[in-house]
Amino acid sequence: MGFTARMATAPISWGICEVPGWGIQLPVDRVLAEMASLGFPATELGSDGYLPSDPKELRSVLEPHGLGMLAAFVPAVVHDPAQADETLRRMVDMAELLQTVGATYFNTAAVTSWDWKPRRELTNEEWAHTYEMFARIEEITEAHGLIQVLHEHVGCIVETKDEIQRVVDNSSIRFVLDTAHFAVGGYDPVDFARDHGDRVGLVHIKDCDLAVAQRLNAGELTLMEAVQGGIFPSVGRGDLDIAAVITSLESSGYDGWYVLEQDVAITGEEPVEGEGPIEGVRESLEYLRDLEARLAA
Repeated sequence: MGFTARMATAPISWGICEVPGWGIQLPVDRVLAEMASLGFPATELGSDGYLPSDPKELRSVLEPHGLGMLAAFVPAVVHDPAQADETLRRMVDMAELLQTVGATYFNTAAVTSWDWKPRRELTNEEWAHTYEMFARIEEITEAHGLIQVLHEHVGCIVETKDEIQRVVDNSSIRFVLDTAHFAVGGYDPVDFARDHGDRVGLVHIKDCDLAVAQRLNAGELTLMEAVQGGIFPSVGRGDLDIAAVITSLESSGYDGWYVLEQDVAITGEEPVEGEGPIEGVRESLEYLRDLEARLAA
């Protein structure tokens, strides 16, 4: 089975994000219909509140489009012992939802606080608690038939190359290899795929304009401004060697899923149906299907 048969997508590829001022939020049915029209078999849950959190309601909006639920981005405060009970309670609630709707992955995102306060360096004690919490969340996800994967991410406590390597060295948790967020954090995703392919549980495919990423890292842009400024172009139009990442993983026996998660923001007028974000997703899919054909040959 080619890797594109194991490729889902996410609402953020259609500009769906709960951050105020992010951009126009398209209707649910339109987004799901456009996902299905491109042949995606599944989606991630996306921003809080966009898709229903009730399992029955969630199925009712997905099933008419033939879409399954693959995963969810799950913020977790894992470094603060005072938040441990609340964190684990929230993790159980999300695990129950994902299990009920037949998801596969639980994407843990280590945030500084529930309201996303700015990231900071952790103490050694906080790191030790973080590793312990990853293990405790793993117990929850395993009990619900889910695969926990750590989503390193801009603005989270695991963002930079040093932080990623620290987790590799001190925890057994698997990763979301998010090609662009790895690159923004200073870790070439090709190197991680080659050196730590056994730690990859899920892959988020997105390209990156490294010049815009440099401005983001310098504090000249917020993440929202960077997205609106095109930090994540269609696959094949940025600076990352996406083909090398996928080739390395596939040749080493990776059989997990990929998610085409091409963060965009819709500014200006709402695009007519069949135009807008779907055009960039379609372009990325064409690149990836061409890559798959070349790999098969």
